[in-house]
Amino acid sequence: MFIDELTLNIWAGKGGDGIVSWMHVKGLSHAGPGGGDGGKGGSVYLQGVHDIGALSRHRFIKDFNADNGDNGHGDCMHGKSGSDITIELPIGSVVTNTATLEFIEVLSAEPIFFLKGGWGGRGNNYFKGSKNVNPQESTVGKPGEGGEFFIELKLMVDLGLIGLPNAGKSSILNALTKAKAKIGSYQFTTLTPNLGDLYGFIIADIPGLIHGASEGKGLGHKFLRHISRTKMLMHCISCENDKPLEVYKTIREELKKYDPSLLEKPEIILLTKTDLIDGDKLESYKKLFKKSHKNVLGVSIIDDQSVKSLSDELVKILGKI
Repeated sequence: MFIDELTLNIWAGKGGDGIVSWMHVKGLSHAGPGGGDGGKGGSVYLQGVHDIGALSRHRFIKDFNADNGDNGHGDCMHGKSGSDITIELPIGSVVTNTATLEFIEVLSAEPIFFLKGGWGGRGNNYFKGSKNVNPQESTVGKPGEGGEFFIELKLMVDLGLIGLPNAGKSSILNALTKAKAKIGSYQFTTLTPNLGDLYGFIIADIPGLIHGASEGKGLGHKFLRHISRTKMLMHCISCENDKPLEVYKTIREELKKYDPSLLEKPEIILLTKTDLIDGDKLESYKKLFKKSHKNVLGVSIIDDQSVKSLSDELVKILGKI
């Protein structure tokens, strides 16, 4: 099962405690303070991975803790520092502290320093001085940073296919990427968005949006966030619709309500199921959009040449963004 959001409890390690101890030297009953400092607690790193299903690994293990530092030892020996841990998350993940609402984005495969381990406490050897030759004090280790974190994945793709549920997006994706390795098909509740590879360009089929999706109607609203990191949008509009321009406006309105910045993304208009209408009607549909859009295309997935032409055009367009 694909998971694109979950909550984890993540903590860096606590620092070890400093101790009160005395040096033991043969022939001397008292050779001064020898309590060592505690070790530093382990820190937490985030590691981006090219696997959009990586969050599913954390379905049943929700608690992550770096190792605590060891307590100090006698003879001025410091405690061992705790081991760091690294949590793998899909590239595109947003990690938000539920208490402070501070967040960090995982946008590459470079490790990210996330939570700092606590400093170790001081042993009594640290406090010795000319006026305090026999210190009796020590300090405890500091707790590591941490808390509850909400993690959500926002897909990072080159082209997002959007449209009403009847637009044929999945079929188009399959037709375009059938000659390339399939990246994945993962279940989002009852809808199945897919990813495909078109000559190195990643295409995502975003589940169908309905009127009111931005307010939570239907399930499409759960995936509007995936559009936010898509470089380009392709509006798939079925030629079955008598008013294609109204369909386009409906989808645009849902995008605007969710995030007005989505309207600034470059767009392609794709008229699908062109085999259902004659050439004159198809041209009239295209003219509706060409007044305001440079890229207006058409496709019939039952026509191999039509699919090839679409594929060639998309490669040209995506190569320029």
